[in-house]
Amino acid sequence: MIRELHQQLVDGSTTALRLTEKYFAAIKEKDAEIGAFLTLMEESAFAQAERVDQKIKKGEFVDLLAGIPCAIKDVLCVQGVRTTAASRVLDNYIAPYDATVIARLKAADAVMVGKTNTDEFAMGSSTENSAYQVTHNPHDPARVAGGSSGGSAAAVAAGEAVWALGSDTGGSVRQPSSFCGTVGLKPTYGRVSRYGLIAMASSLDQIGTLSHSAEDAAIILSRIAGHDPKDATSAPSGDKRYEDYLTGDLRGKVIGVPKEYVAEGLDARIKEKFYAAVEKFKNAGAIVKEISLPHMEYALATYYIIMPSEVSSNMARYDGIRYGMRSDDRADEEGSVYDVYCDTRRYGLGAEVKRRVMLGTYTLSAGYYDAYYRTAQKVRTLLRKDFEAALRDVHLIFSPTAPEVAFPIGAKTNDPLTMYLSDIYTITANLVGVPALSFPIGTVEENGKQLPVGGQLMGKWFDEEGLLNAAHTFEHAQ
Repeated sequence: MIRELHQQLVDGSTTALRLTEKYFAAIKEKDAEIGAFLTLMEESAFAQAERVDQKIKKGEFVDLLAGIPCAIKDVLCVQGVRTTAASRVLDNYIAPYDATVIARLKAADAVMVGKTNTDEFAMGSSTENSAYQVTHNPHDPARVAGGSSGGSAAAVAAGEAVWALGSDTGGSVRQPSSFCGTVGLKPTYGRVSRYGLIAMASSLDQIGTLSHSAEDAAIILSRIAGHDPKDATSAPSGDKRYEDYLTGDLRGKVIGVPKEYVAEGLDARIKEKFYAAVEKFKNAGAIVKEISLPHMEYALATYYIIMPSEVSSNMARYDGIRYGMRSDDRADEEGSVYDVYCDTRRYGLGAEVKRRVMLGTYTLSAGYYDAYYRTAQKVRTLLRKDFEAALRDVHLIFSPTAPEVAFPIGAKTNDPLTMYLSDIYTITANLVGVPALSFPIGTVEENGKQLPVGGQLMGKWFDEEGLLNAAHTFEHAQ
Protein backbone atom coordinates (compact mmCIF):
# COMPACT_ATOMS: atom_id res chain seq x y z
CA MET A 1 0.00 0.00 0.00
CA ILE A 2 2.80 2.45 0.87
CA ARG A 3 4.54 1.91 -2.46
CA GLU A 4 1.30 2.42 -4.41
CA LEU A 5 0.48 5.64 -2.55
CA HIS A 6 4.04 6.88 -3.08
CA GLN A 7 3.68 6.28 -6.81
CA GLN A 8 0.42 8.23 -6.85
CA LEU A 9 2.15 11.12 -5.10
CA VAL A 10 5.11 11.31 -7.46
CA ASP A 11 3.05 10.88 -10.63
CA GLY A 12 0.64 13.61 -9.53
CA SER A 13 -2.53 11.52 -9.36
CA THR A 14 -2.93 12.63 -5.74
CA THR A 15 -1.19 14.96 -3.30
CA ALA A 16 -0.03 14.60 0.29
CA LEU A 17 -2.60 17.21 1.29
CA ARG A 18 -5.44 15.24 -0.30
CA LEU A 19 -4.23 12.02 1.32
CA THR A 20 -4.04 13.69 4.71
CA GLU A 21 -7.51 15.18 4.29
CA LYS A 22 -8.84 11.73 3.36
CA TYR A 23 -7.49 10.09 6.51
CA PHE A 24 -8.64 12.87 8.84
CA ALA A 25 -12.08 12.57 7.24
CA ALA A 26 -12.02 8.84 8.03
CA ILE A 27 -11.03 9.58 11.63
CA LYS A 28 -13.88 12.07 12.01
CA GLU A 29 -16.33 9.61 10.49
CA LYS A 30 -15.30 6.46 12.36
CA ASP A 31 -13.33 7.21 15.50
CA ALA A 32 -16.25 8.12 17.74
CA GLU A 33 -17.16 4.42 17.51
CA ILE A 34 -13.65 2.93 17.27
CA GLY A 35 -11.79 5.08 19.84
CA ALA A 36 -8.37 4.59 18.30
CA PHE A 37 -6.96 8.09 18.89
CA LEU A 38 -6.20 10.05 22.05
CA THR A 39 -4.64 13.13 20.41
CA LEU A 40 -4.90 14.39 16.84
CA MET A 41 -2.08 16.40 15.23
CA GLU A 42 -3.96 18.14 12.41
CA GLU A 43 -1.96 21.36 12.24
CA SER A 44 1.46 19.71 12.07
CA ALA A 45 0.17 16.94 9.76
CA PHE A 46 -1.16 19.38 7.16
CA ALA A 47 2.00 21.48 7.40
CA GLN A 48 4.12 18.39 6.78
CA ALA A 49 1.92 17.32 3.86
CA GLU A 50 2.32 20.77 2.30
CA ARG A 51 6.11 20.50 2.59
CA VAL A 52 6.07 17.13 0.82
CA ASP A 53 3.89 18.50 -1.98
CA GLN A 54 6.30 21.40 -2.46
CA LYS A 55 9.26 19.00 -2.72
CA ILE A 56 7.46 16.94 -5.34
CA LYS A 57 6.55 20.06 -7.33
CA LYS A 58 10.22 21.07 -7.36
CA GLY A 59 11.26 17.63 -8.61
CA GLU A 60 13.15 16.82 -5.41
CA PHE A 61 13.63 13.27 -4.16
CA VAL A 62 11.03 12.12 -1.65
CA ASP A 63 11.22 9.01 0.51
CA LEU A 64 8.71 6.16 0.23
CA LEU A 65 7.21 7.28 3.55
CA ALA A 66 7.03 10.94 2.57
CA GLY A 67 3.48 12.28 2.72
CA ILE A 68 2.03 8.94 3.89
CA PRO A 69 -0.32 9.38 6.91
CA CYS A 70 0.63 7.30 9.95
CA ALA A 71 -0.35 6.98 13.61
CA ILE A 72 1.87 6.82 16.68
CA LYS A 73 1.16 4.86 19.86
CA ASP A 74 0.92 7.26 22.77
CA VAL A 75 3.96 5.82 24.54
CA LEU A 76 6.38 7.48 22.10
CA CYS A 77 7.53 11.03 22.71
CA VAL A 78 6.78 13.57 19.99
CA GLN A 79 8.22 16.99 20.76
CA GLY A 80 5.56 19.53 21.69
CA VAL A 81 2.75 16.96 21.65
CA ARG A 82 0.81 15.59 24.63
CA THR A 83 2.19 12.15 25.51
CA THR A 84 0.15 10.34 28.15
CA ALA A 85 0.80 6.59 27.89
CA ALA A 86 -3.01 6.57 28.43
CA SER A 87 -2.47 7.39 32.10
CA ARG A 88 -3.87 10.20 34.27
CA VAL A 89 -0.46 10.52 35.88
CA LEU A 90 0.85 11.92 32.56
CA ASP A 91 -2.35 13.73 31.58
CA ASN A 92 -0.61 17.11 31.29
CA TYR A 93 2.77 15.92 29.99
CA ILE A 94 4.02 17.61 26.81
CA ALA A 95 7.08 15.80 25.48
CA PRO A 96 10.11 18.15 25.25
CA TYR A 97 11.95 15.96 22.71
CA ASP A 98 11.42 13.43 19.94
CA ALA A 99 11.94 9.71 20.33
CA THR A 100 14.64 8.51 17.94
CA VAL A 101 12.06 6.69 15.80
CA ILE A 102 10.03 9.92 15.55
CA ALA A 103 13.10 11.91 14.52
CA ARG A 104 13.76 9.32 11.81
CA LEU A 105 10.17 9.48 10.57
CA LYS A 106 10.38 13.26 10.43
CA ALA A 107 13.58 12.95 8.41
CA ALA A 108 11.64 10.72 5.98
CA ASP A 109 8.82 13.33 5.81
CA ALA A 110 6.16 10.97 7.14
CA VAL A 111 2.85 12.64 8.06
CA MET A 112 1.83 11.83 11.65
CA VAL A 113 -1.92 12.24 12.11
CA GLY A 114 -2.13 11.53 15.83
CA LYS A 115 -1.33 9.54 18.97
CA THR A 116 -3.21 6.29 19.52
CA ASN A 117 -4.85 4.75 22.56
CA THR A 118 -3.15 2.01 24.57
CA ASP A 119 -3.54 0.11 27.79
CA GLU A 120 -2.15 2.37 30.52
CA PHE A 121 1.66 2.35 30.29
CA ALA A 122 1.19 -0.49 27.75
CA MET A 123 0.06 -2.85 30.53
CA GLY A 124 -2.71 -4.98 29.12
CA SER A 125 -3.94 -7.21 26.32
CA SER A 126 -7.17 -5.49 25.32
CA THR A 127 -6.79 -1.66 25.40
CA GLU A 128 -9.48 -1.65 28.08
CA ASN A 129 -7.03 -0.38 30.73
CA SER A 130 -6.64 3.09 29.21
CA ALA A 131 -7.51 5.93 31.60
CA TYR A 132 -9.44 7.62 28.77
CA GLN A 133 -11.42 5.20 26.61
CA VAL A 134 -11.79 1.65 25.35
CA THR A 135 -10.71 0.97 21.77
CA HIS A 136 -13.19 -1.12 19.75
CA ASN A 137 -12.35 -3.68 17.09
CA PRO A 138 -13.25 -2.39 13.59
CA HIS A 139 -14.41 -5.90 12.57
CA ASP A 140 -16.89 -6.00 15.46
CA PRO A 141 -17.14 -2.94 17.72
CA ALA A 142 -18.49 -5.10 20.55
CA ARG A 143 -15.06 -6.76 20.77
CA VAL A 144 -11.64 -5.65 21.93
CA ALA A 145 -8.95 -4.54 19.50
CA GLY A 146 -6.28 -6.36 21.50
CA GLY A 147 -3.49 -4.71 23.40
CA SER A 148 -1.62 -2.88 24.34
CA SER A 149 -1.20 -1.38 20.84
CA GLY A 150 -4.92 -1.71 20.21
CA GLY A 151 -5.33 1.91 19.15
CA SER A 152 -2.64 1.55 16.50
CA ALA A 153 -4.05 -1.75 15.20
CA ALA A 154 -7.60 -0.40 15.10
CA ALA A 155 -6.53 2.81 13.34
CA VAL A 156 -4.85 0.83 10.55
CA ALA A 157 -7.64 -1.76 10.27
CA ALA A 158 -10.33 0.97 10.18
CA GLY A 159 -8.55 2.96 7.46
CA GLU A 160 -7.78 5.87 9.80
CA ALA A 161 -4.05 5.63 9.06
CA VAL A 162 -1.97 3.86 6.41
CA TRP A 163 0.31 2.37 9.05
CA ALA A 164 1.24 2.86 12.69
CA LEU A 165 3.94 2.45 15.28
CA GLY A 166 3.39 0.44 18.44
CA SER A 167 5.45 -1.11 21.19
CA ASP A 168 5.72 -4.79 22.04
CA THR A 169 6.75 -6.10 25.47
CA GLY A 170 5.00 -9.47 25.42
CA GLY A 171 2.96 -9.38 22.22
CA SER A 172 1.52 -5.87 22.29
CA VAL A 173 2.00 -5.35 18.53
CA ARG A 174 1.33 -8.91 17.40
CA GLN A 175 -1.77 -9.85 19.41
CA PRO A 176 -3.78 -6.74 18.37
CA SER A 177 -2.58 -7.34 14.82
CA SER A 178 -4.04 -10.84 15.02
CA PHE A 179 -7.33 -9.51 16.43
CA CYS A 180 -7.62 -6.67 13.89
CA GLY A 181 -6.22 -8.35 10.77
CA THR A 182 -3.05 -6.30 10.33
CA VAL A 183 0.62 -7.22 9.93
CA GLY A 184 2.48 -6.61 13.19
CA LEU A 185 6.27 -6.75 13.40
CA LYS A 186 8.27 -6.94 16.63
CA PRO A 187 11.91 -6.58 15.57
CA THR A 188 14.85 -8.22 17.32
CA TYR A 189 15.60 -6.62 20.69
CA GLY A 190 18.01 -3.82 19.85
CA ARG A 191 17.10 -3.52 16.17
CA VAL A 192 15.17 -0.28 16.82
CA SER A 193 16.23 2.38 19.34
CA ARG A 194 14.04 2.65 22.44
CA TYR A 195 15.12 6.22 23.19
CA GLY A 196 11.96 8.23 23.78
CA LEU A 197 9.77 5.17 24.39
CA ILE A 198 8.04 5.37 27.77
CA ALA A 199 9.49 2.28 29.41
CA MET A 200 7.45 -0.62 30.70
CA ALA A 201 9.94 -3.51 31.06
CA SER A 202 13.27 -2.45 29.62
CA SER A 203 14.76 -5.86 28.80
CA LEU A 204 11.59 -6.83 26.90
CA ASP A 205 10.33 -3.63 25.22
CA GLN A 206 10.76 -3.12 21.49
CA ILE A 207 9.16 -0.64 19.10
CA GLY A 208 7.27 -2.32 16.28
CA THR A 209 5.12 -1.63 13.23
CA LEU A 210 1.49 -2.25 12.27
CA SER A 211 0.60 -2.21 8.58
CA HIS A 212 -1.44 -3.77 5.79
CA SER A 213 1.35 -5.91 4.32
CA ALA A 214 4.78 -7.38 4.93
CA GLU A 215 6.21 -5.03 2.31
CA ASP A 216 4.86 -2.02 4.21
CA ALA A 217 6.42 -3.38 7.42
CA ALA A 218 9.76 -3.79 5.61
CA ILE A 219 9.64 -0.21 4.28
CA ILE A 220 8.90 1.22 7.72
CA LEU A 221 11.55 -0.90 9.45
CA SER A 222 14.18 0.29 6.98
CA ARG A 223 13.54 3.88 8.10
CA ILE A 224 13.50 3.33 11.88
CA ALA A 225 16.13 0.59 12.43
CA GLY A 226 19.76 1.10 13.31
CA HIS A 227 22.20 2.04 16.04
CA ASP A 228 21.47 5.05 18.22
CA PRO A 229 24.11 6.50 20.58
CA LYS A 230 21.25 7.41 22.93
CA ASP A 231 20.32 3.73 23.38
CA ALA A 232 23.21 1.48 24.40
CA THR A 233 21.16 -1.64 23.60
CA SER A 234 20.61 -0.66 19.95
CA ALA A 235 22.50 -2.41 17.17
CA PRO A 236 23.70 -1.31 13.72
CA SER A 237 21.46 -2.40 10.84
CA GLY A 238 24.00 -1.94 8.07
CA ASP A 239 21.56 0.50 6.44
CA LYS A 240 19.55 -2.45 5.13
CA ARG A 241 16.59 -1.78 2.91
CA TYR A 242 14.41 -4.65 4.08
CA GLU A 243 12.00 -4.23 1.19
CA ASP A 244 14.81 -5.36 -1.15
CA TYR A 245 14.81 -8.82 0.48
CA LEU A 246 11.22 -9.67 -0.47
CA THR A 247 12.03 -12.22 -3.16
CA GLY A 248 8.84 -14.24 -2.87
CA ASP A 249 10.93 -17.41 -2.84
CA LEU A 250 10.83 -19.90 0.07
CA ARG A 251 12.35 -22.89 -1.72
CA GLY A 252 14.74 -24.71 0.60
CA LYS A 253 13.63 -22.77 3.69
CA VAL A 254 12.76 -24.93 6.67
CA ILE A 255 9.90 -23.81 8.91
CA GLY A 256 9.52 -25.42 12.32
CA VAL A 257 6.14 -25.88 14.02
CA PRO A 258 6.61 -26.25 17.80
CA LYS A 259 4.30 -28.92 19.14
CA GLU A 260 3.92 -26.98 22.40
CA TYR A 261 2.11 -24.16 20.55
CA VAL A 262 -0.56 -26.35 18.96
CA ALA A 263 -1.90 -27.94 22.11
CA GLU A 264 -4.72 -27.70 24.64
CA GLY A 265 -6.24 -24.23 24.95
CA LEU A 266 -6.03 -23.35 21.25
CA ASP A 267 -9.39 -22.55 19.64
CA ALA A 268 -10.18 -25.41 17.24
CA ARG A 269 -11.13 -22.95 14.49
CA ILE A 270 -7.74 -21.25 14.78
CA LYS A 271 -6.00 -24.62 14.70
CA GLU A 272 -7.79 -25.36 11.42
CA LYS A 273 -6.69 -22.03 9.90
CA PHE A 274 -3.18 -22.60 11.20
CA TYR A 275 -2.77 -25.99 9.51
CA ALA A 276 -4.23 -24.58 6.29
CA ALA A 277 -1.49 -21.92 6.47
CA VAL A 278 1.11 -24.66 6.99
CA GLU A 279 -0.05 -26.28 3.74
CA LYS A 280 0.15 -22.94 1.98
CA PHE A 281 3.77 -22.57 3.08
CA LYS A 282 4.50 -26.07 1.78
CA ASN A 283 2.90 -25.21 -1.56
CA ALA A 284 5.13 -22.13 -1.73
CA GLY A 285 8.22 -24.36 -1.55
CA ALA A 286 9.01 -24.37 2.17
CA ILE A 287 9.87 -27.51 4.12
CA VAL A 288 7.79 -27.80 7.31
CA LYS A 289 8.79 -29.98 10.25
CA GLU A 290 7.65 -30.41 13.84
CA ILE A 291 10.04 -29.14 16.50
CA SER A 292 10.02 -28.86 20.28
CA LEU A 293 10.65 -25.93 22.62
CA PRO A 294 10.63 -27.99 25.82
CA HIS A 295 10.69 -25.14 28.34
CA MET A 296 7.76 -23.32 26.71
CA GLU A 297 5.44 -24.44 29.54
CA TYR A 298 7.35 -22.16 31.92
CA ALA A 299 7.36 -19.10 29.67
CA LEU A 300 4.18 -17.45 30.93
CA ALA A 301 5.18 -17.75 34.60
CA THR A 302 8.68 -16.50 33.78
CA TYR A 303 7.33 -13.50 31.91
CA TYR A 304 4.93 -12.55 34.68
CA ILE A 305 7.79 -12.49 37.17
CA ILE A 306 10.38 -10.62 35.09
CA MET A 307 7.98 -8.10 33.53
CA PRO A 308 6.36 -6.85 36.79
CA SER A 309 9.79 -6.62 38.42
CA GLU A 310 10.98 -4.28 35.68
CA VAL A 311 7.65 -2.42 35.76
CA SER A 312 8.11 -1.83 39.49
CA SER A 313 11.53 -0.29 38.86
CA ASN A 314 10.44 1.85 35.89
CA MET A 315 7.29 3.18 37.54
CA ALA A 316 9.25 4.62 40.47
CA ARG A 317 9.88 7.80 38.46
CA TYR A 318 6.21 8.82 38.53
CA ASP A 319 6.32 10.61 41.86
CA GLY A 320 4.37 13.83 41.23
CA ILE A 321 7.52 15.88 41.71
CA ARG A 322 9.41 16.08 38.43
CA TYR A 323 6.64 15.95 35.83
CA GLY A 324 3.10 14.78 35.26
CA MET A 325 0.21 14.84 37.69
CA ARG A 326 0.65 15.85 41.32
CA SER A 327 -2.11 15.19 43.81
CA ASP A 328 -3.38 18.18 45.80
CA ASP A 329 -5.05 16.02 48.43
CA ARG A 330 -2.92 17.39 51.26
CA ALA A 331 -2.26 20.86 49.88
CA ASP A 332 -3.62 22.47 53.06
CA GLU A 333 -1.80 20.12 55.37
CA GLU A 334 1.80 19.47 56.22
CA GLY A 335 2.19 16.43 54.04
CA SER A 336 5.52 14.66 53.64
CA VAL A 337 7.21 13.80 50.35
CA TYR A 338 6.04 10.24 51.00
CA ASP A 339 2.45 11.51 51.20
CA VAL A 340 2.84 13.23 47.82
CA TYR A 341 4.14 10.00 46.31
CA CYS A 342 1.27 7.96 47.74
CA ASP A 343 -1.48 10.40 46.77
CA THR A 344 -0.15 10.94 43.25
CA ARG A 345 0.09 7.24 42.56
CA ARG A 346 -3.22 6.44 44.24
CA TYR A 347 -5.16 8.78 41.95
CA GLY A 348 -2.89 8.83 38.93
CA LEU A 349 -2.43 5.12 38.28
CA GLY A 350 -5.03 2.54 37.28
CA ALA A 351 -5.73 -0.86 38.81
CA GLU A 352 -3.68 -2.95 36.36
CA VAL A 353 -0.60 -0.75 36.75
CA LYS A 354 -0.89 -0.92 40.54
CA ARG A 355 -1.30 -4.71 40.35
CA ARG A 356 1.89 -5.13 38.34
CA VAL A 357 3.87 -2.71 40.51
CA MET A 358 2.83 -4.63 43.63
CA LEU A 359 3.68 -8.00 42.07
CA GLY A 360 7.07 -6.74 40.94
CA THR A 361 7.90 -5.07 44.25
CA TYR A 362 7.03 -8.27 46.09
CA THR A 363 9.15 -10.35 43.70
CA LEU A 364 12.17 -8.10 44.19
CA SER A 365 11.83 -7.85 47.96
CA ALA A 366 14.29 -9.37 50.43
CA GLY A 367 13.66 -13.05 50.89
CA TYR A 368 11.84 -13.49 47.57
CA TYR A 369 14.36 -12.20 45.01
CA ASP A 370 16.23 -15.52 44.77
CA ALA A 371 13.11 -17.66 44.87
CA TYR A 372 11.34 -15.78 42.10
CA TYR A 373 13.33 -13.24 40.10
CA ARG A 374 16.65 -15.05 39.96
CA THR A 375 14.94 -18.36 39.17
CA ALA A 376 12.92 -16.70 36.39
CA GLN A 377 16.10 -15.34 34.83
CA LYS A 378 17.58 -18.85 34.85
CA VAL A 379 14.48 -20.20 33.07
CA ARG A 380 14.78 -17.33 30.59
CA THR A 381 18.25 -18.63 29.76
CA LEU A 382 16.84 -22.13 29.21
CA LEU A 383 14.23 -20.70 26.86
CA ARG A 384 16.92 -18.91 24.88
CA LYS A 385 18.86 -22.18 24.61
CA ASP A 386 15.71 -23.89 23.31
CA PHE A 387 15.48 -21.28 20.56
CA GLU A 388 19.19 -21.49 19.75
CA ALA A 389 18.89 -25.27 19.34
CA ALA A 390 15.70 -25.04 17.26
CA LEU A 391 17.02 -22.30 14.99
CA ARG A 392 20.10 -24.39 14.15
CA ASP A 393 17.75 -26.85 12.46
CA VAL A 394 15.13 -24.52 10.98
CA HIS A 395 15.16 -21.05 9.43
CA LEU A 396 11.83 -19.92 10.91
CA ILE A 397 9.34 -20.96 13.58
CA PHE A 398 5.62 -20.77 12.82
CA SER A 399 2.78 -20.76 15.36
CA PRO A 400 -0.62 -19.19 15.96
CA THR A 401 -0.33 -15.61 17.23
CA ALA A 402 -3.08 -15.89 19.84
CA PRO A 403 -5.09 -18.83 21.19
CA GLU A 404 -8.38 -17.09 20.40
CA VAL A 405 -10.06 -14.47 18.23
CA ALA A 406 -10.92 -11.02 19.60
CA PHE A 407 -13.09 -11.47 22.69
CA PRO A 408 -16.04 -9.30 23.77
CA ILE A 409 -15.32 -6.07 25.62
CA GLY A 410 -15.57 -6.69 29.36
CA ALA A 411 -15.27 -10.47 29.09
CA LYS A 412 -11.96 -10.69 30.94
CA THR A 413 -11.63 -7.45 32.88
CA ASN A 414 -12.38 -9.16 36.20
CA ASP A 415 -10.12 -12.14 35.55
CA PRO A 416 -6.48 -10.99 35.11
CA LEU A 417 -5.13 -14.55 34.80
CA THR A 418 -7.39 -15.32 31.84
CA MET A 419 -6.36 -12.00 30.28
CA TYR A 420 -2.67 -12.85 30.73
CA LEU A 421 -3.18 -16.12 28.83
CA SER A 422 -3.88 -14.08 25.68
CA ASP A 423 -0.10 -13.55 25.48
CA ILE A 424 0.86 -17.21 25.82
CA TYR A 425 2.22 -17.57 22.25
CA THR A 426 3.85 -14.15 21.95
CA ILE A 427 5.83 -13.66 25.18
CA THR A 428 8.66 -16.07 24.33
CA ALA A 429 9.91 -13.87 21.47
CA ASN A 430 10.38 -11.01 23.96
CA LEU A 431 11.97 -13.19 26.62
CA VAL A 432 14.62 -14.46 24.18
CA GLY A 433 14.82 -11.33 21.99
CA VAL A 434 14.11 -12.89 18.58
CA PRO A 435 12.17 -11.04 15.85
CA ALA A 436 8.53 -12.02 15.45
CA LEU A 437 5.77 -11.10 13.05
CA SER A 438 2.01 -11.65 13.03
CA PHE A 439 0.13 -11.70 9.73
CA PRO A 440 -3.43 -12.62 8.70
CA ILE A 441 -4.01 -16.29 7.86
CA GLY A 442 -7.80 -16.24 7.57
CA THR A 443 -11.02 -15.38 9.36
CA VAL A 444 -13.64 -17.23 11.39
CA GLU A 445 -17.30 -16.35 11.59
CA GLU A 446 -18.88 -15.55 14.93
CA ASN A 447 -22.31 -13.99 15.40
CA GLY A 448 -22.38 -12.93 11.78
CA LYS A 449 -18.99 -11.19 11.94
CA GLN A 450 -15.80 -12.24 10.19
CA LEU A 451 -13.05 -12.14 12.83
CA PRO A 452 -9.38 -12.19 11.77
CA VAL A 453 -6.92 -14.92 12.72
CA GLY A 454 -3.17 -14.31 12.84
CA GLY A 455 -0.20 -16.58 12.31
CA GLN A 456 3.14 -15.81 13.93
CA LEU A 457 6.61 -16.26 12.46
CA MET A 458 9.71 -16.09 14.65
CA GLY A 459 13.24 -16.13 13.30
CA LYS A 460 16.92 -15.92 14.08
CA TRP A 461 18.22 -12.89 15.87
CA PHE A 462 18.47 -9.92 13.43
CA ASP A 463 16.91 -11.88 10.56
CA GLU A 464 13.90 -9.63 10.04
CA GLU A 465 14.35 -9.98 6.31
CA GLY A 466 13.71 -13.74 6.57
CA LEU A 467 10.44 -13.19 8.45
CA LEU A 468 9.29 -10.46 6.13
CA ASN A 469 10.05 -12.46 3.00
CA ALA A 470 8.17 -15.50 4.34
CA ALA A 471 5.09 -13.41 5.17
CA HIS A 472 5.34 -11.59 1.84
CA THR A 473 5.52 -14.92 0.00
CA PHE A 474 2.50 -16.20 1.95
CA GLU A 475 0.50 -13.07 1.03
CA HIS A 476 1.13 -13.64 -2.67
CA ALA A 477 0.93 -17.45 -2.76
CA GLN A 478 -1.99 -19.14 -4.45
